[in-house]
Amino acid sequence: MKKRHEQKLVVLSIALFLMFNIPFILIFNFEGAVFGVPTLYFSIFSIWLFSIVVSYIVLKRHYE
Repeated sequence: MKKRHEQKLVVLSIALFLMFNIPFILIFNFEGAVFGVPTLYFSIFSIWLFSIVVSYIVLKRHYE
């Protein structure tokens, strides 16, 4: 794997570590729902899905 791809994945990991910290998660902990799902769960799973997509894009470019 190229060095810049590794660096992108490390930056993504650090960003996810900061985003899944309790103070940041508690920002989304309020009453309400998005598409019938509580906002806390929606934010956690949307951040998780975003990280999977970004990882896929980085790794796809590596193997081309």
